[in-house]
Amino acid sequence: MKPVTTTPSDVDVVLPCLNEAEALPWVLERIPPGWRALVVDNGSTDGSAEVARALGATVVHEPRRGFGAACHAGLSAATADVVCFCDCDASLDPSLLVPFVREVRGGGADLVLGRRRPRGRGAWPAHARAGNLALARMLRRRTGLPLHDLGPLRAARREALLALGLTDRRSGYPLQMVVRAADAGWRIAEHDVPYLPRTGASKVTGTWRGTWQAVRDMSRVLTETPAHEGRTAR
Repeated sequence: MKPVTTTPSDVDVVLPCLNEAEALPWVLERIPPGWRALVVDNGSTDGSAEVARALGATVVHEPRRGFGAACHAGLSAATADVVCFCDCDASLDPSLLVPFVREVRGGGADLVLGRRRPRGRGAWPAHARAGNLALARMLRRRTGLPLHDLGPLRAARREALLALGLTDRRSGYPLQMVVRAADAGWRIAEHDVPYLPRTGASKVTGTWRGTWQAVRDMSRVLTETPAHEGRTAR
């Protein structure tokens, strides 16, 4: 396996992690050369942190449970100019972030999102896809942007992300990022990416109950009053 960069680089990849020891080798193998993997351990009990460290990743510990808590801990620990986010369950290939970063650096967009296109049986359970479609529809109405997915694969500049003042620490974090970026006038792009069957069981959308909780968290974000028009991407 190629080594993962552990020293500060010009691109950091935040990988929220809760019991993903089985998927970590596949994910870390696909981190682009020279980029730093920030594996945010969110209370794993399967040795994920030790696996990540042994594979050369930088491990950040976030004891407070929640997808948003893990993502924001990674963003806070990042030092690179551009920060990417990717799930740590082998459903998304982090090497797909290379053109996303190029677009951000080139000034074509301030936030680049991956629109998931399922590949393989069981890649995207029906209930999870239905919840995502409903939220994407509400997001379009809320922002006026032609977005179709709330996928976790994304890239933007670190300082601009921190300036958004994101507060959600649960499932609504990815949506809040998009809503506040749209309110601030960011240029947001969306590109198709293959979505593979995840390794292990989903902690959020693996059940109807988990999906409902995620939809409830995100719906709450959509009721935010636009109050960030003054924020800019640079």
